[in-house]
Amino acid sequence: MSDDRMPLTSHLEELRRKLIISGVAWLVAFLACYTYAEQLFNLIAGPVRLALPEGTSLVFITATEPFFTYLKIGALSGLLISMPVIFWQIWSFIAPGLYKNEKRYIFPFVLASTLCFATGAFFGFRFVFPMVFKVLIEFGTGDGQLSAMLSMGSYLSLSSKLLLAFGLVFELPVVIFFLARMGIVDHKMLARNRKFALLAAFVIGAILTPPDVFSQAALALPFVILYEIGIIIARFFGKRRDPAMEQEAAEESAD
Repeated sequence: MSDDRMPLTSHLEELRRKLIISGVAWLVAFLACYTYAEQLFNLIAGPVRLALPEGTSLVFITATEPFFTYLKIGALSGLLISMPVIFWQIWSFIAPGLYKNEKRYIFPFVLASTLCFATGAFFGFRFVFPMVFKVLIEFGTGDGQLSAMLSMGSYLSLSSKLLLAFGLVFELPVVIFFLARMGIVDHKMLARNRKFALLAAFVIGAILTPPDVFSQAALALPFVILYEIGIIIARFFGKRRDPAMEQEAAEESAD
């Protein structure tokens, strides 16, 4: 850990600088993505268009809905593209408070965080979206009394929340890795709390996904699998404790 002591004002100034850099990176990526906003929306709307009944399509309810929808798709795509810069700024802000041997994880952190988020978003889009929207639309139109008429704005709002949810859930191994490296958790603690992780998985799924069992399970299942992967990661990469301290902790838990 660095021996230099920075006053609070310096920390706040550094935080401000990191936020500005992250914001500029997001803005540049947004402007680039907004140029192709219509093509990007057609791409992300692929799963729901396949699930819609034949002869129907997405609609817009207000005259301004397409404009704001394309604005949002540009902002969302720009955020995904600027993720490496944002993660780099996060790490460089907390790095001065770490030991020298911990600072070498900056590149793996940025790379792993970006890849995990992108993998989660791709998993949700490629495998979950087609089934979720097919189930939801068939449920609503099953008796033939109702017809599906989804607006592009509402679809983007729902799909972006799902993409964000899957991206964040797939960050779990990265979070566990750094918690284990700092000695906050270890593989034994994680293994003992499996049941709470399972409960948390379904609670998170219920909060972040539509109110149907399938989409909740589709988010909860990767969470559980990634939690188990996190236990393995904590076992091999966690901070090594003093054997005497481990023995003392074991005796306290036995009492």
